[in-house]
Amino acid sequence: MLYSRAEDAMISKYALGPIVGCSIAVVALALGAFATQSTVAPQQAAQATTPSAASANGLTPPVDLTTDEEHQREMDALHVASVRHGADGNADSPYAANYDELKVPAYPPLPDPLVTNDGKKVTWAKMWWTKRRPELVEIFDREIYGRIPKNVPVVKWEVVSTTNEKNGEVPVITKKLVGHVDNSSYPLITVDIQLTVSTPADAKGPVPVIMELGIDPAVMAEFRKRMTPEQLKGFEQSGPTWQQQVLAKGWGYATYLPTSVQPDNGEGLTQGIIGLCNKGQPRKLDDWGALRAWAWGASRALDYFETDAAVNAKQVGLEGHSRYGKAALVAMAYDQHFAIGYISSSGAGGAKVLRRDFGERLENLTSSYSYHWLAVNFIKYGGPGHTVNDMPVDAHELVALCAPRPVFISGGNVKGDGWVDAKGMWLAAELASPVYVLLGKKGLSAPDFPPMETGVLGGDVAFRQHSGGHTPGPNWPTFIQFASRYLTTPGQTHAAATGS
Repeated sequence: MLYSRAEDAMISKYALGPIVGCSIAVVALALGAFATQSTVAPQQAAQATTPSAASANGLTPPVDLTTDEEHQREMDALHVASVRHGADGNADSPYAANYDELKVPAYPPLPDPLVTNDGKKVTWAKMWWTKRRPELVEIFDREIYGRIPKNVPVVKWEVVSTTNEKNGEVPVITKKLVGHVDNSSYPLITVDIQLTVSTPADAKGPVPVIMELGIDPAVMAEFRKRMTPEQLKGFEQSGPTWQQQVLAKGWGYATYLPTSVQPDNGEGLTQGIIGLCNKGQPRKLDDWGALRAWAWGASRALDYFETDAAVNAKQVGLEGHSRYGKAALVAMAYDQHFAIGYISSSGAGGAKVLRRDFGERLENLTSSYSYHWLAVNFIKYGGPGHTVNDMPVDAHELVALCAPRPVFISGGNVKGDGWVDAKGMWLAAELASPVYVLLGKKGLSAPDFPPMETGVLGGDVAFRQHSGGHTPGPNWPTFIQFASRYLTTPGQTHAAATGS
């Protein structure tokens, strides 16, 4: 198992830090937020042949650039001489992140999701679907997340194993799958999508499935090996896991590994699905970044579910936390086939209003650490001559693209999860609500930012800020309560599901 120097240092930092007393969910999700996984389990990510083999095949080998070199190449392509320093988690830094609500600077009014590019007010649903929504998709494609190329190869799914087992006391059937991406156009890169799905063994028909954008088990195993017995004890989970909570509703669960589609660093941009589509060459200004690639992989998993008789493919929900919360929201926004989303602590680049200076800032996304998540064009907003206020869209319009389907937005306490700005995510949900109303649904059901631990569940856009740290764990029961209004097991009505 190979790790990059940056990855090794990051795992060491979080494995040896003061982590006793946190739950196992925090371990996994801290890794999802902080660890770079692209060099772990090479069989799950892009695999390239040697230059000599490439020459023998008459193919140009993938361009090999470090994360910093690729960042500089993209800045040069935009004629951006430098990018501003992002927020720093260190309170003593001159760039320290703001966590004081009273110090949030005023910002201009955000773009109205219901006003078209030529200034016309969107007043009926057809106008949203035929004009305004396509406009927003185009802007997000060009400026923020990048475009999926037209030549994306097909995926052929293979069931690697089927196992009858138990999760707690519930018998389940677990399938392990690999989605082989056709690489006949460029055999030097191989992409195999990793997916597992478990459904109740005694189900009377196809069941809803909640799919998590998850962490590579190899990363988790390495992380745990570096922990002391005391630290391991601090990460022991109490109570039922999220999978067990889902099973208690009669639903299934799945885990998809985003890094099996696209590595999570800049040097991997000529590998993975992005590298495969570009035949190993660097990306163009509006090419997709990792978030859009990970979302694409989630959609391909949904393609598989449509062929699985045990799964109700019309009732597949998504859950993602931290950077995978960003990707889950992108997937919900772009793919109308997902039924519901649990968007946990997604922060900047996800559900947080970027114009709000609280916690992470836009400049963190344009840094060499995170730029690969987004389109090359996005970098310019962190450079000279541009600011966050020049962005033609913001996070509320990404949430609006999920309409009319239900979405649950979640965050933790400022102490422990302030980086993601729970109130900034609330504001995005609030400002997206008029689109839900236009489409005959209900937006947020409360007019003001709610107290801690208060679920706002009355509309089709829901929100809850829990009192814990950077973890989705405390909000799983609330999400399941919310989702029960929409997802039903075979033979069950929505009224029975919700107890109404």
